[in-house]
Amino acid sequence: MENVWKRYNTAKLKLYQSVNESNKLHLHTHCPLRSCRELWTILLGRSALREPAQIEAELDRHWDRLHQGLSYYKPPSSSSAGKVKDNKDVAQPLKDFGLRISKLLGLDEQQSVQLLQCYLQEDYRGTRDSLKVCLLNHLAIADYYYEERMCLLRCVLLLLTYFQDERHPYRAEYCNCVTKLEKDLVRSYQSQFEILFKSEAPTWETHGNLMTERQVSRWFLQCLREQSLLLEIIFLYYAYFEMSPADLLSFTKMFKEQGFGLRQTNRHLVDKSMDALVDRIGYLSSLILVEGMDVDFLHKCALEDSTEQHQFSVTHLFQEMDQLLLTFGDIPHHGPVLLSWVLLRHTLRPDESSPVIRRIGNTALQLEVFKYLSTMLKGLGVSGNNCTASTAKMCIYGLLSFVITSFEEESVPTQCSHLIDAACEVLSAPSLAEVFWEMPNMGLGMILDSAVGMFPHKIGPLLQLLTALLSNKSTVKKVYNFLDKMSFYTQVYKHKPNDIISKDDETLWRRQTPKLLYPLGTGQTNLWMPQGVLGQVMIGGEQGYMVRWDYSYSSWTLFTCEVEMLLHVVSTADVIAHCARVKPILDLVHKIISTDWTVSDCLLPLTSRIYMLLQRLTSVINPPVDVIASCVNCLSVLAARMPGKVRTPDLHHTGFLPFASNPLTSMAQCVSAEGMKAGNYGNMLVQIEQPRGEYAVTIAFLRLITTLVKGQLGSTQNKGLIPCVLLVLKEMLPTYHKWRYNTYGVRERIGCLILELIHAILNLSPEGEDQGSTPTLQSLCIYSLANTEAGQAVVNIMGVGVDTIDMVLAAQPSSCGSEGPGQILIQTVKLAFSVTNNVIRLKPPSDVVSPLEQALTQHGGHGNNLIVVLAKYIYHKHDPALPRLAIQLLKRLATEFLLGEWSCLHVVLDLIDSKQQGKYWCPPLLHRAALAFLLALWQDRRDSAISVLRAKERFWGNLTTPLFGTLTPPSDTTEPCVLETCAFVMKIIGLEIYYVVSGSLQQSLKDGLQKFSNAQRYEYWSQYVKSLVCHVAEMEEEGICSFPETQMLISAWRMLLILSTSHSDVMHLTEDSTKLNFSNLMTPMSVPCLRLGSMMATLLLILLKQWRGVVATAPDILSPLSLILESVLQADQQMMEKTKAKIFSALISVLQIQGLNGGDISHLPQLLLSVCETVKDEALVLIDSTRHMSQMGDTTEDEDSMETDSPRGPQKDQRDGVCVLALHLAKELCRTDEDGEHWVSVMRKVPVLPSVLSAVELSLRSKHNLYFTEAALHLLLTLARTPQGAAAVAGAGVIQTICLPLLSVYEVSSNGASQQSFSRKSQDSACWPGVYRLCMSLMESLLKTLRYNFINEALDFVGVHQERILQCLNAVRTVQSLACLDEADHTVGFLLQLSSFCKEWQFHLPTLLRDVQVNLCYLCQTCTYLLHSKKMLHHYLQAKNGETLPPAPLAKSQPRPPQTPSKEAAGGGEREEAEQKALLAVQCSLLKILSKTLATLQHFTPDCCQILLDQCMDLAEYKTLFVLSFTTPAFDPDVAPSFGTLLATINVALTMLSEMEKKKEPVSLSIASLASSLLMFTMENCFYVLISQAVRCLKDPSILPRDKQRLKQELSSELSTLLSSLSRHFRRGSPSSPASGILPSTQSKPPTPGSKASHEGQEPFIQLVQAFVRLVQR
Repeated sequence: MENVWKRYNTAKLKLYQSVNESNKLHLHTHCPLRSCRELWTILLGRSALREPAQIEAELDRHWDRLHQGLSYYKPPSSSSAGKVKDNKDVAQPLKDFGLRISKLLGLDEQQSVQLLQCYLQEDYRGTRDSLKVCLLNHLAIADYYYEERMCLLRCVLLLLTYFQDERHPYRAEYCNCVTKLEKDLVRSYQSQFEILFKSEAPTWETHGNLMTERQVSRWFLQCLREQSLLLEIIFLYYAYFEMSPADLLSFTKMFKEQGFGLRQTNRHLVDKSMDALVDRIGYLSSLILVEGMDVDFLHKCALEDSTEQHQFSVTHLFQEMDQLLLTFGDIPHHGPVLLSWVLLRHTLRPDESSPVIRRIGNTALQLEVFKYLSTMLKGLGVSGNNCTASTAKMCIYGLLSFVITSFEEESVPTQCSHLIDAACEVLSAPSLAEVFWEMPNMGLGMILDSAVGMFPHKIGPLLQLLTALLSNKSTVKKVYNFLDKMSFYTQVYKHKPNDIISKDDETLWRRQTPKLLYPLGTGQTNLWMPQGVLGQVMIGGEQGYMVRWDYSYSSWTLFTCEVEMLLHVVSTADVIAHCARVKPILDLVHKIISTDWTVSDCLLPLTSRIYMLLQRLTSVINPPVDVIASCVNCLSVLAARMPGKVRTPDLHHTGFLPFASNPLTSMAQCVSAEGMKAGNYGNMLVQIEQPRGEYAVTIAFLRLITTLVKGQLGSTQNKGLIPCVLLVLKEMLPTYHKWRYNTYGVRERIGCLILELIHAILNLSPEGEDQGSTPTLQSLCIYSLANTEAGQAVVNIMGVGVDTIDMVLAAQPSSCGSEGPGQILIQTVKLAFSVTNNVIRLKPPSDVVSPLEQALTQHGGHGNNLIVVLAKYIYHKHDPALPRLAIQLLKRLATEFLLGEWSCLHVVLDLIDSKQQGKYWCPPLLHRAALAFLLALWQDRRDSAISVLRAKERFWGNLTTPLFGTLTPPSDTTEPCVLETCAFVMKIIGLEIYYVVSGSLQQSLKDGLQKFSNAQRYEYWSQYVKSLVCHVAEMEEEGICSFPETQMLISAWRMLLILSTSHSDVMHLTEDSTKLNFSNLMTPMSVPCLRLGSMMATLLLILLKQWRGVVATAPDILSPLSLILESVLQADQQMMEKTKAKIFSALISVLQIQGLNGGDISHLPQLLLSVCETVKDEALVLIDSTRHMSQMGDTTEDEDSMETDSPRGPQKDQRDGVCVLALHLAKELCRTDEDGEHWVSVMRKVPVLPSVLSAVELSLRSKHNLYFTEAALHLLLTLARTPQGAAAVAGAGVIQTICLPLLSVYEVSSNGASQQSFSRKSQDSACWPGVYRLCMSLMESLLKTLRYNFINEALDFVGVHQERILQCLNAVRTVQSLACLDEADHTVGFLLQLSSFCKEWQFHLPTLLRDVQVNLCYLCQTCTYLLHSKKMLHHYLQAKNGETLPPAPLAKSQPRPPQTPSKEAAGGGEREEAEQKALLAVQCSLLKILSKTLATLQHFTPDCCQILLDQCMDLAEYKTLFVLSFTTPAFDPDVAPSFGTLLATINVALTMLSEMEKKKEPVSLSIASLASSLLMFTMENCFYVLISQAVRCLKDPSILPRDKQRLKQELSSELSTLLSSLSRHFRRGSPSSPASGILPSTQSKPPTPGSKASHEGQEPFIQLVQAFVRLVQR
């Protein structure tokens, strides 16, 4: 047999050699050497070449490439380019593309061509026809090149990993290769590392225009990956070979220069995704230096007193290294290096430079070196089996052991916890745990002794260390026995106990009486410390005592007591401290039974109490999730090892698992989650884990349920798990990818665990499942995955695609092992394939295709075909099971859903062919079935079949034939399927028009639509639909025989009409037909017709909005709509909810377009009555639902239910809800009824205002029902504009409704500041600040209309909201969004009306009056400044609002992709124009605020006539508003408003007026006319305030004469100049002041004494100014 085997191997080798020779000839023109990826695959043993001789041959062949490393890839050169051009064996397209790739990658031209050949041979996934497209995909070639470089380095890393591993099959071959590589490997790779971190980033100037920003980022990511891998190779190299002192100095200088990865030349390119790589570079740099100092050998030399054997003992570089390391200390990566150097210097030269050693050691401690070591080891690899991580742990193990041996632990007291964390990370390597137990009293064993000395006072450190030391069954026995025989018990006392006898020096205590150590009840487990026990006082003094008692006990008994204590204090404040003590116990128990389950019987006192812990801890308000997760993890391990010990009923008693409150009898009950509760776990998931983004309990829960399912303990057990599995299928699987996550990789792990659970259920044997009528776990999973969102979630996981998996694998570090994110993703996708395969295999036979099967077989548009994505998994190379599973699924789909080559199409075409009808008669049902099949093709977007049908001659003509026939009247119809046939045709036409661009439609279809219009088929079908609806009404009492067919036809006709509004060029719908359609839609509906009402109302609403021009000239529409509304209101309210809303919308649209339009006014009272009744009823329902929601809000959130499809409540606030639309309709009707002839009488009959106001008050207080509140305020605002309406609103108690509840909207804090910042969003969108603005407008309107009858209420309102009002006036300076300006405008408008009642205001609120006056003056100054400087305003809009354009109702230009320079210029022009329009909108708002502000200030200053003529006027009645200064207004709030502010305001207004007259742009004529009026009004009021304030100052005896003289001089000069400018302006023909029409002032303008009404065509206010100038010039 042995000879046969030898002959076989010899023959195999000869065959390989012959194949290799033939390959050489074949590959001469393709790829002369293997690619690095192929070489790596061979070295891993994953190829067909697995014999050691073959591996050795490959290593010998590629030895030079491995030796050169990245230097193997050469830069471009002219000689290489010439050789490529002269090579006749390479095709010209490959040459051209190779040269372009060479430029992009900076790679030698010949190597670029070779790279391209290897890519086409290995990675190209297309056909020969798509090769040209592939040659344009430079990104794919670049990624392939980067992967080649990484694979080259991975080959070297692989050799260094296993060349001394006796267990590896190719150890000898690897060792021979490493021996040849050893000489210059590190020097070469070090130089490559330096080149990488010093390389400048490529640009398009150096690497061509293909080097985009994305490519530069990709290049830098690759640069970091290569740096990391080079350092990993160097680190492993020095783990086996000695580093010379010179090399240590060289590496130290290099890493210092590079900042341990933080000072990259291209660090400006580092983004958040690269942080892990940068950290990894720092970790490896630090490890190389630590490994280079060989601390482990140094420790051995120190123990043997032979330090002269260490390679650094005779070096002369100590001083230079000292000086170099003294500069360290600014980054954490320095810590281990400094610590290692301290050990080295302290051991080899203990008498030299002790201050230097101490300084370096202190620096290392300041850098928290032990915390850094823990973080570093966690970051290097989660798996303890990968070589780099385990070598790093070995290196740090030696470092820590020497540190603990050389220095006292007390010398680093602040870092003890971090030292223990680092020790635990090190000991997690199984081999090191065994080394520790061999010498437990040396090195890290001293940390263990220290932890024992603090036990059980500090329980965590000892258990943390012992948990890390559990690696196999032998270590489990050691840890168990260690804890079972404890000799010391350490306690801490605040005061000395009374039952203690001590020595005089208080160093030794003796217990006089025995003592129970835990305050537990009689009969419970406890520890008993006997009388006479001695205790050594470790720490003593006034601050307390720490005593170590010489007392023997078992820690396992102590652990049981600790758990009992936690159960006792679970509802007290001590629960947190006790949880911190119990969690290490649970973690230790979990690790023990995971490693050796035979010990579990000894741990029964602990494990039996886990159920009670779970019950108590999960029911508290803030459950400790970490302790709960530890409990569940313990139960999972117990269930896996001993399924009979962990039973589902026991778990259900804890309340932790989801459960069913009713017996499970049917699949429908299970899937609907009726009567199922989420349990304490479900509450924790929603209330704690999802908001925090941490899912320890969820991961433990999924593992527990999977373990219980795999236990197969019979049908009773499995049925108890149905609520748990249903929670996973219904609430977790469809949404887990949307949850918040704090840690990368947790989302993928949860998805993998969910699929593992489902996979386990689907693989249950039939014996483990009850085959009765009630659902089983397996049947529940199959049904849910086939018919619910859970199945789509699994499909989405399979749709990840092979390219995404490759990207994840490429991004992870090379040493992630089997637990990296890429491996978890592969496992998840594999499980998704297996689950889908099993669901299709196990699903019961059915004639109906399930949603899962539809999702798997549907054809997506734009190349997004799921079948193609699944098929591409055959290219996956990392796990052979994944391609195999994908092929299995594709094979099953091909078997289950064999569609053929559209063989049925010709039959369907024959059935609809009109010419064939003469040969045979096609039954209507068969004709309908054929059209239903065609409709399914269009609805499913089966593009291949549709394209075949379109190309068929006369297809569209045959298809549309049913639409040109004359149907029998509805009353005589015997074949209702004919209606469906016509509906199918209409839907196919509609889908074709909708999806296909009008220019690409088939000409035959266009001709058919033209014929449809010319033949007046629109009119015919309108009449037929009307008759159909009337027929339904007539058949109401006899029963509706064909209602579904009628509904389908109306739906299709509606879709066709809706499409005609947007595709009129194709549909050819004339205006006459449109009017006819309207008249047919206006048929009053009976109750059965109302079942069609929603569809008809939607069509009506769309036609009203799209054809506004036709509606404006159409006959009376309001009357039939009113009749329809009456019918709707009398029908079933629940069924008519949507229809009612649409009819309201239609009425609103008609009123806005037509008004009454000469319609019968008699319908108005009845319409008003119907609408008001609706408003009243809806408001009362809203009040009840809002109160219920407020009362039950807290409890509903905590309700333990898994139902997600609960019905909507009785009332919900929506923009298009019935209540909101009814309010808007009432507003339009009241606006139409201007004189109040009808609405007054209606509102007397119906108490609509009290109902609305009550609902508004409740909504404001609870801050609910935003849309209702806004609509109600609009109605009140409309009413308030007429005397009758204002009196009604005020009499109904509007001030009680709004005044105090409105505080809840913006939440005034205790210090008077508004907690809600001023909104920057558009003022058009619904929001609570918008509600506040509406309330302000309502107060303004009521005060303006009612005057003195409303003054008390207005003063109440301004008093309550004074803080917000003052804040609003100040906010204009900091927020210039239109929403903020709109609020300021409403606020100043209200203050303008209130300023007419200064005396009442002064009497009631004098302080507020003064504050408002001051703030208005500052507001005037702010507006003037912003209007003066457009550039500054534009800057503030960008800086403050965080966007280029302020939110505005003006159109914005959309950003376009750069195309040609002319298009870019055009786009820039549009952008600039949009910015100018937005800026103009803000200016107009500022101007409105400024004009109203000045009009308000006019009431706070003396009347001009009175102060000029009345010499005895009391000046003290009016305060000075502006200071005596003439500086220009500033943006600084510390600069007080002055006369300079008023003069600047006039100047700004005059300048803006002149600019507007110069432009005369037609686009902005309306804005310009408005702004012109505002500017004139602003100047008029500003002059008035200026003159009044100036005269007051001149008459004020407290002002110095010198200041009065200066005031006269300045005003004379400034006003004379302004008068000249104004005269020139009016001579050019400017219109007179339109102030009275725009913003009427309550104070008439005084005529100038001695002047005519219009002297020389001048404005009266100009004459006033001239008179004042003459006065001051005397």
